[in-house]
Amino acid sequence: MAKRENDNLNMKEALSAFIQKNKLQRGMDKVDARAAWARLMGNGVNNYTTDIELKNDVLYVALSSSVLREELSLGKTKIIKMLNEELGKDLVKKLVLR
Repeated sequence: MAKRENDNLNMKEALSAFIQKNKLQRGMDKVDARAAWARLMGNGVNNYTTDIELKNDVLYVALSSSVLREELSLGKTKIIKMLNEELGKDLVKKLVLR
């Protein structure tokens, strides 16, 4: 039988321990960043979003509308602040709209 560290962990603690032990936090951050973008921007922007990718501390967002890209570029700092608040940590330092 496998050795267990603690039999009394709740599900959240068990998942956190698994993520830490297997060094999966960076991948989870990528998924969380995509989900945060979708929640914050809503259906109007999401319809024009073709790709979202987090590399290091830069969030790359590909948009199919040049007009929308220009509008969003005016509020990059506010979008970054809202994303980090939604994520609960200072994960995104720069936003690149393509």
